[in-house]
Amino acid sequence: MDPSFADLPSSLIETIMSHLVLKDNIRASAACKSWYEAARTVRVVDKHPWLMCFPKRGNLFELRDPLQWKLYTLDLPELAESTVCYSKDGWLLMRKDTSKEVFFFNPFSRDLISLPKCELAFSQIAFSCPPTSDNCVLLAIKLIPADKLVTVSTCHPGATEWITQDFPTFIKPFYMLSNLVYRRDRFYCFNAEGTLYNFEPSHRTWNYICADKLRCPYIHKMHYVLNEIAVALVEKKGELFVMFTCSNQKPMVYKLFSLEWKEMTRTTLDGLTIFVSFYNSELRINLPWMRNNVYFSRFGYNRKHCVSYSFDESRYNPRKEWDKWVELCPPQSLWIDTPKDFF
Repeated sequence: MDPSFADLPSSLIETIMSHLVLKDNIRASAACKSWYEAARTVRVVDKHPWLMCFPKRGNLFELRDPLQWKLYTLDLPELAESTVCYSKDGWLLMRKDTSKEVFFFNPFSRDLISLPKCELAFSQIAFSCPPTSDNCVLLAIKLIPADKLVTVSTCHPGATEWITQDFPTFIKPFYMLSNLVYRRDRFYCFNAEGTLYNFEPSHRTWNYICADKLRCPYIHKMHYVLNEIAVALVEKKGELFVMFTCSNQKPMVYKLFSLEWKEMTRTTLDGLTIFVSFYNSELRINLPWMRNNVYFSRFGYNRKHCVSYSFDESRYNPRKEWDKWVELCPPQSLWIDTPKDFF
C-alpha cells in the first residue's frame, strides 16, 4: 500500500548499484540501510600502486605506500648491477649494467625470465602484458632526429633474438617524448609537439597522428628547457590520457576522444588519480582518499610522503622543492603494482 525504494529486492538494488561510478555509489549508500548494504557489496575500489626505490648500491630495495606511507624493505640480490627500464602488472623489466642482457623480474614471487641480448641502444622500452602470458611482446625504440628515422626492435619471452627495423617518421620527432604504453594491440608514445606515435607489432607498422592544438604550452616559453618539462602518457581501460607539467606549474591533463584531445578540468576529472615516474605512469579511477591528484615518484624532503598535486586545492604538496622534472621524477624510483595481501 505504501511502496518504497527500500523494499526493492536486494539483487535488483545490487544490479542498479553496480552501474554507478564510485562517487555516485557512495552517495546512494547514504539513502537507507538496504541501499548501503547493496552499494557496499558491489563497490569497486581500485588498488593504488606502490613506490619502489632502487638503491645506489647494495641489494635492499624500499617499497613505500603513497597513502599511508608505510615502508617495507626487500632483499633482492637478483637485481645487483642492473638498471630498471619499465614496470607493469607487478613485473620489472631490467637491464644489466655491464652487458646488453635484458630480463623480467617479479620482486614478489622472485620469478626471473631471461630474454635475448638487446643490441639496440634504446631510448624507450615497454611490454604489453605480464611475461607469463602468451601475448606478451616487448618494444624498444630509438629516435634518430637527424635522419627522421625511428629504429624499432621487438621481442617476446622464449624468442632467441630481437627483430630490428627502421621506419621513416616523416616529421622531425621532437625531443620531449613520453613513456610508452600499450593499448588495443598497439604501443603508443607522445611528444610535446602534439604528435601521437603508434606501432602495431603484428603487422610491424609505424604511424602517427598530429594534433597541433595539443603542443605542450610550456615549450612556447623560451626560458623552459628540456629537463624542466615532463610529458606522461597513461592508458586505462583502452582510453589514453596525456599529462604535461613543468617545474612548479599546474599539471595539464588531456583525454583522447575520437582522435581529438580534450582538456580535463577539475570538474571533468571525476576522481582520476595519476601516478607518474621516470619510467612508467599509472592511472586509477576509484581511489576514495586520493581523488583528483597527481602523485610523482619523488619524496618530500622530510621523506614522510611523496610529492603530489591536488586539482581540488590547486597546489603542490609539499610546496616547490625542485627546479627540473627529473628531480620531480628521479630515475631511482618507479610505480609498481603489488599483489593483494602481500604485506
